[in-house]
Amino acid sequence: MTDTTLVTGALIAPVKPAAKPARPYFSSGPCAKPPGWDAARLNADVLGRSHRSKLGKQRLQYCIDLMREMLALPYTHRIGIVPGSDTGAFEMAMWTMLGERAVTTLAWESFGEGWVTDAVKQLRLEPEVIRADYGQLPDLARVDWSSDVLFTWNGTTSGVRVPDGEWIADDREGLTFADATSAVFAYDLPWNKIDVATFSWQKVLGGEGAHGVLILGPRAVERLENYTPTWPLPKVFRLVSKGKLAEGVFKGETINTPSMLAVEDAIFALEWAKSIGGAKGLIARSDANSAALDKIVGARDWLGHLAVDEDIRSRTSVCLTVEGADEAFIKAMAGLLEKEGAAFDVAGYRDAPAGLRIWCGATVDTADIEALGPWLDWAYATVKASK
Repeated sequence: MTDTTLVTGALIAPVKPAAKPARPYFSSGPCAKPPGWDAARLNADVLGRSHRSKLGKQRLQYCIDLMREMLALPYTHRIGIVPGSDTGAFEMAMWTMLGERAVTTLAWESFGEGWVTDAVKQLRLEPEVIRADYGQLPDLARVDWSSDVLFTWNGTTSGVRVPDGEWIADDREGLTFADATSAVFAYDLPWNKIDVATFSWQKVLGGEGAHGVLILGPRAVERLENYTPTWPLPKVFRLVSKGKLAEGVFKGETINTPSMLAVEDAIFALEWAKSIGGAKGLIARSDANSAALDKIVGARDWLGHLAVDEDIRSRTSVCLTVEGADEAFIKAMAGLLEKEGAAFDVAGYRDAPAGLRIWCGATVDTADIEALGPWLDWAYATVKASK
């Protein structure tokens, strides 16, 4: 028998499946490496060299050029590699540009709440906070576009995303700050609606952590060059020199020393992305993965989506509810799956409601999502039988 026995959707026996996912990496960050990844395939020529050498600058610029090409990003937008992963990139944007006008923050999951904390407790800005519970989206119609607006495009810890960019005003006076770390390369983003975007290689590209990417539209550059915050800025946040944007940051001249190994790893992922059709190929793989997981959920009455509304449901970090499960139950399920080598890191985020979280980004193979279903059955039945 290769599957858990099912009778009218109800589990009757915890039978261990025979086939396992070939690559059981379903973590929502760092995420699965691209198919075919091998450390031996990374270009090692730059290792041991200065990032400010001719070669180092060339590789950093090449990485930036590949990101622009894969995203079809207009040249009106700058791309910079910065320290601190997506968190560092987003905080850099907040600390250098906020304070010029009122601020609105949208929060429906853990990281959005983190930006609220920064705005309130660190920058003391008294923002308008528009919240929603996990699995829901705030009322986007409440946003005041005369203010700067902070939001997560795809809530990694809740599995909830904004449906599109139509809710963002074309005639906005403030800037849009999009934490897009689980969205870039997984959705067709409307760059004319985004003034500031941040992400990290460790999500959809399956790259390494530690470095973030900061994308600035022309209105963000104008803000940087015409507004100086009242608070001091640490060196790693300084994007302006003598009143002008430090253009070198967006040409591979990083503020501090980057890991060139991580850069080469990102280049590998970007070249892989190019080989499968660029952003369209990446989006197609994510869509296929989330559709396969939807099929698994739909066939089981004990499994559900935290984001019930499909129009706002993430297609990358998919958060699932498990009937009758508490945190201990989920921990036991995830532990069994890890012990068997069937699925790694599938427990939901620590601050989210108890449940599972399955990464469906482009570096995961659809066949592995499909193979995961019987193992979820087995783990659920095994834990339930032990209670």
